[in-house]
Parts: sequence; C-alpha cells; structure tokens
Amino acid sequence: MRGMTIEHQRGYLKTIFCIIFFLCTIAMIYGQQSLVKTGFARLQYDGGGDWYNDPEVLPNLAKFVNQHLGSSIPIDQSVVRASDPRLFDYPFVYLTGHGNIHFSEQELRNLRNWMLRGGFLYADDDYGMDESFRREIKRIFPEREMIEIDSRHTLFSSYFDFSDGLPKIHEHDSGDPQAFALFDDHGRMMMLYTFETNISDGWADPDTHDDPPEIRELALRFGLNIIHYIMAE
Repeated sequence: MRGMTIEHQRGYLKTIFCIIFFLCTIAMIYGQQSLVKTGFARLQYDGGGDWYNDPEVLPNLAKFVNQHLGSSIPIDQSVVRASDPRLFDYPFVYLTGHGNIHFSEQELRNLRNWMLRGGFLYADDDYGMDESFRREIKRIFPEREMIEIDSRHTLFSSYFDFSDGLPKIHEHDSGDPQAFALFDDHGRMMMLYTFETNISDGWADPDTHDDPPEIRELALRFGLNIIHYIMAE
C-alpha cells in the first residue's frame, strides 16, 4: 500500500475485510445448505466393531445444533457404507465403536476420494478401536500423518470456548484426552479423531450412560463446535 494516504489505506483494508467476511458468510451458508439437505450419516463397517452403538447420538446432536444455530438439519441419522455411492451425498460422516475396523480396497478408495472431494469424517474412539482405526486411516492415506491439535486450533473456539482443551467425557484408561486431524494439501481438515475422551457418548440419552447434565452439555457443545467449524471452513 505504498504511496497511499492513510485514508486510502483504511478504505482498502475495510474493503478487504468486507470481502473476507462475505466469503466466510457464503461458505457458512453453503455448509448449512449441504447439511440441511442430507443430515448426518453414520459409517457402517466390517471387522467386528459395534459401529451401530448408541443410535440416538446423531439425532441428539442435530437437535442441539438446530437449537443453537437456527438450522434445520434432519434429525434422523442415515447409515452408509464406504462402498456405497451415497457416501458422496454426505458432507459429515460419523464413525465409532469398541472393536476392530476393516475396510475393503474399494472402501479405501471411496473414503479417500470422498475426503479429498470435501467430505469430513469424525471418528470417536468408544474404547477399543484405536489400533484398528489408525491402521485403516494409514491404508487410506499412506502418504499423510495425523496431526495432534489442541485448544490453539480454531475448532476449539469456533462457537463455544474450549480454551482449556478437549473435555474428558469418559475415563477409559484415565489418559489425557487427545484430538488428531488429517488435512488436505490446501489445509482443509478432512478428518477429526478424538481419543481418550469419548465425546459422542455425551450425546447419548441421559439414561444411556448416566452422564450428569453438565457433562452432556459439555459434550454437545464440543460437537456443535465441530459442525460449526466444518460449515464455515
């Protein structure tokens, strides 16, 4: 901005800010429209893990998101396999379980292409799937590494403030809760994996795990942060 007067510089910066704000708004609207059209999907997989447990978690999250964002995401969850062409209809897919996960070669290709084309996978270890999940993600993206993220990442403040870090919903092995992400070449988050926290168990009905209201609220708030983040990304 060399040669500009201070007034011109301020006007230029204001214009740039307005453009950025407009683009972010358009991105948010597009993300909301995509989720409103398709809703949330749960990934069904082979290998023996209970991919189907706590079927109420996604409907409860959708209700919470709609309440706070004024959106109209469908409440009923969809179930999709990685081999199903319908996978590409969903911008947000959830994966959980306690046991082994295994994908076929076709499923590996589909998941890779889906994530590279804009799909977002949220995986939450329900205790016992960590080893197989890490193995399968490496099969999908052998050239990439999961990167641990913490409260400095914008996901932790995208709507609610989690500057104190990832909340601990279930004890499991009493380890510190961790979040790992996989990014594409442009820096877009394609996958989030939470470990030693079990965020999504806090989305279950109150009598499923007997979590106190404040724990469920904390889990749902972090879930909303995930959705808000990918809507705006």
